[in-house]
This record gives sequence, C-alpha cells and structure tokens, in this order.
Amino acid sequence: MDHQPKFFENLSGAGKAIGVLTSGGDAQGMNAAVRAVVRMGIYVNAKVYFVYEGYQGMVDGGDNIVEVSWESVSSILQVGGTVIGSARCKAFRSREGRLQAALNLVKRGITNLCVIGGDGSLTGANLFRTEWSGLLEELAQNGKIDAEAVKKYAYLNIVGMVGSIDNDFCGTDMTIGTDSALHRIIEVVDAIMTTAQSHQRTFVLEVMGRHCGYLALVSALACGADWVFIPEYPPEEGWEDSMCVKLSENRARKKRLNIIIVAEGAIDSHNKPITSEKVKDLVVQRLGFDTRVTILGHVQRGGTPSAFDRILASRMGVEAVLALLEATPDTPACVVSLSGNQAVRLPLMECVQMTQEVQKAMDEGRFVEAVRLRGRSFENNLNTYKLLSHKKPDAELPKTNFNVAVLNVGAPAAGMNAAVRAAVRVGLTEGHKIFAVIDGFEGFSRGKIKEISWGDVGGWTGQGGSILGTKRTLPAKYLEKIADQMRTNNINALMVIGGFEAYLGLLELSAAREKYDEFCVPMVMVPATVSNNVPGSDFSIGADTALNTITDVRKNFPNLSVVEHWKRLPREVVDSSL
Repeated sequence: MDHQPKFFENLSGAGKAIGVLTSGGDAQGMNAAVRAVVRMGIYVNAKVYFVYEGYQGMVDGGDNIVEVSWESVSSILQVGGTVIGSARCKAFRSREGRLQAALNLVKRGITNLCVIGGDGSLTGANLFRTEWSGLLEELAQNGKIDAEAVKKYAYLNIVGMVGSIDNDFCGTDMTIGTDSALHRIIEVVDAIMTTAQSHQRTFVLEVMGRHCGYLALVSALACGADWVFIPEYPPEEGWEDSMCVKLSENRARKKRLNIIIVAEGAIDSHNKPITSEKVKDLVVQRLGFDTRVTILGHVQRGGTPSAFDRILASRMGVEAVLALLEATPDTPACVVSLSGNQAVRLPLMECVQMTQEVQKAMDEGRFVEAVRLRGRSFENNLNTYKLLSHKKPDAELPKTNFNVAVLNVGAPAAGMNAAVRAAVRVGLTEGHKIFAVIDGFEGFSRGKIKEISWGDVGGWTGQGGSILGTKRTLPAKYLEKIADQMRTNNINALMVIGGFEAYLGLLELSAAREKYDEFCVPMVMVPATVSNNVPGSDFSIGADTALNTITDVRKNFPNLSVVEHWKRLPREVVDSSL
C-alpha cells in the first residue's frame, strides 16, 4: 500500500500543552470550536486542557483545568452554548488574580491558550500575555515556582476566536454564533407572518444588538422588513413621517403585513434611544394600525448551532492550533477571522482597537465613519437593504431603454426567489425594464415572458422553491425560438439564476453567438444549487439551507449516518426548504 501523506506532518505539538476556554456570553458554535481545538491539538501530539468556567476556572485551578482526550469532545458539535462553561471573573481583572492563573497554568505546563469569546475576553488574554514574564518572576520570588520553570515556560502564546452572536468584532466577516442567532430571528419572523397576515397587523420585532446592529440589519435584509433601526445608522430627521407614509402605502397596496425590526441599542441622530415600544406607540397613534411588539431576548442565543456555525467554528479551531504551533516569542497575539471564505490570522489588538473606534465614532455622531469601520460586509449589507427596501419615486429614476430578462434554470434551490427579487429591484432602480421568464429556457422559447414591477416581487424573500418556475432543460434545441423572443421583446441582457444546467445553458448561448446576433448581449449567471457544484464559486445559493435541513433531520435521528439521513430526506425538501 502506498504511503498516505499526513496533513500538517511538518508541524509537531510534542512537548506542548494547549489550554482552551470560553469566556463572556455564550454563542452557538462554541462547542464546535472547542472540539476542533482539542482534536487538532491531539492530532499534532500536543496535550490539550479544558479550562472550565472561563477565566474564573483559570484563577481557581484544581479540577477546573483538566487534560482531555479525543473522546472528551464526542457528540458536542451540535450542542448549543458551551459545555466547558463561561463566567464573568472579577478576580482576573486584578494582578493578584492573573498571578494565581499563571501559577495554575505553569503547574500543568500550559503556555498556549486558545480563548473563545468577545473583545473584552480577548483583550484580557492579551494583557495576560504581556504580563506573563513578570508574573512568572514574581511567582519565583514568592517561592511558588523555581528558576527552571521561569526559564522553561518563559513565553505565553495567545490565539483568539470571536464567539459573539452580535458580529460586533472588527476584522472578521462573521463571528461564531451570529448565523445561528439569525436563524432564530428568521424562524420567529416566519411564525409571525402567518398571524400578522391573518389580522392585517404590524409587528415590531426587537432583536439583540446593544452596540452593534448587525443582527437587526441582516435579519431585515433576509425577511424584507419594511423598516430597520440600528445604532450605527440612525434614521434621518423626520423619520417618523417617512416610516408612517411607507406603512400607509403598504396598506393601500393591500399588503397585509408590516415588519419593523429594532436593534435593542437603536438610537436617533441625537443619540437618544429608539425603543420598540416607542415605535409601536408611534404607529398606533399616527395610523391606528393593530401593532404588536415581540422581544426575542435570549432566544437568539439558544438552540443548536447552524451548519454554517459548525463549519466556521471547526475551521477556525484548526487554524487556531496551527497559529499556536507556529508562534514565536515575537509573534503578537492573533485572532482567527473570516475573510471571504478563508480563515485568516489578524493582530488581535489592532482588531480590538478598531472595534472600540466604532463605539467612539457613534458616541461622537460620526455615523458614516462607524459604518465604514464595521467593515466591508456590514457596509455592503446596509447598502443592499436600502437599495432593495425603499423604492425611489418614478420621477427620480433614470430611463435607460435597457431590457433585462431574468430566469431560473435547473432544480429549485432555496434563495432563488430572493435573488430574483434583488435583480428586479436593482434593475428598476437603475432605470431598466425587467422581464421575468417563466419555466426556464423552455418557457423562454414559448414566449412565457412578462414585464415585472417592484411590487410584484414583494414578499418573495422568504419563499422557498422558484416562483418563476424552473426546468433543467438546456437551450440548445430552442436556440432559434429563444432568439426570436429576445428580438421580439428587445432583450438586451440575460440573468440566469440556477445550478450546473444554468452554467451549461449560458455556455450554449455563448457558443451560438456566431449564428444569432441576439445572444451577443451581456449574460450573467448567479449560482443557485444545493449541490454547490458550479465552477468558480465557493458557495451557491441554496447550499446552506440544504445543509441546515440535513442537520435538523440529524437531530431527530442521531444514530444514523449522514448518507442514511440524506436518503430519508425527500428531494423536494432538500431543494426547496427555507
């Protein structure tokens, strides 16, 4: 048998000890991170220790710091919260407390710490690292350790992972727990929609986010909320009138449901709080609408982690151990972050300082700067929400005489409808005419095409499957008829949302350009497939929902293999659930 190469075989943790702890508020996915650190550490022959109850356990020592085995982290991947506990620790804020914590670590030979928590927890870890040599010298002076120990354990390496449902740490696109919290919020919104539509109600939903509006912003984007309030981007003066006008227009268009999302730390431009009760009272007094408030609270922290959080935390945990193994005495403490689809290492204190700058900017009323400091992902989400949620008056829209056709091709995938909605509304904002094609390329050939308006795609965000209809049929045998339809409707561009069939279909249309001038137009594909098999894309629309459907089924049948779970799932459930 050929020798199978071992991953990371050039890295060895032999003779090293790693301590892992969770600190601050709990977040779904922390256990997946703990599991990854333990198993990666053992894989490279390091000793790994649980530090129970965060920094409090480090200060108390004893049974709170325990060496663990591979089996110690079995069956915790899908468990919410943190199995090793988290606690606020006043003692660690004092030098005396950190002195005791250092002694407890040195006794076990631990000079590598993986800390999973928020910016406060990570800042504390960095302070501990900078004081380490002085703490050991003091312990030696007090007779607690000998000079040999001071020399042997002279340096402490720190790597952080951010566990926070608020996604409030600068330098990373996503923190562990955020995606799961968003799932809780969307589940509540979906449940609210049925009762709200039955009674023509307006719902004001308050979500967590005392200092960061990420949850409110992204949940508003995900459910197509009518209005959102976040601390980084207060509404303009006169927002009360603007919001009430929009809600009234919705009711006039026979829309039965209004959703308003409020971050618990929402403020106006004068730094005064905007509370969910204040918003409710405004709607009732001005419009007389039946309005209810729902405050989610700690429900957002609860439940099992989403598939994304399990994967994110696992990848970050592996990267954290690699960072510890490669660290030198001169390496600054780092935090493992997500950039695009890659786990990267960034200087810890630079990220902490940038995070603190966001709050400073908000306190000083520099809200544009606050949004910029939050990072590319936050800023893009805010701009996308504004673009898709607030229609400009027709008089303000440009007129381009540019017609775009949108169609779905391949198997249905959750999120297709949200993509169509976005394409329609962005196109209309740019002054284009947008045409919806029913039933993919086959429908295109039969002339199943119609102009679509802003209001036509209202409420599409949360709908599974494909409202336009989709087929796997490729265009090769319909080229002449599709060309006729493009000429008849004066189509100047194509947007195809779908899977591998969509990819092949655009290749066929491109190949036919020499014969048909109608295909010599811009053509764009948006990958949407649960199989995630489209070249050039790390992640396709629908793949994440399919993964969550599988993990949800697995909760009910924990002893079955993944293959058996997949076989139990009806294909349409995997394709269409949202």
